[in-house]
Amino acid sequence: MRALLWTIIGIGMICSVAPAPAQTYNPYYPVCIQVAARQGGYVECSYVSMEQCRASASGRAAYCLPNPYFPVQPPRRR
Repeated sequence: MRALLWTIIGIGMICSVAPAPAQTYNPYYPVCIQVAARQGGYVECSYVSMEQCRASASGRAAYCLPNPYFPVQPPRRR
């Protein structure tokens, strides 16, 4: 009886786990675009400059933002 109870609890715990979302911000590019859509928007980080992103966002419901996860190197000390 205990084995059946633990089996049911185990299966319930496995089924209740939700999948983790994918990483939204690509750390290799400094600029991201956020696009709004009816079914939900998305963020895409694949731009090397703000001007490149603005050209892509032109005419769409989108705006550009700096990537918060892009590694910024501190200035070197002498």
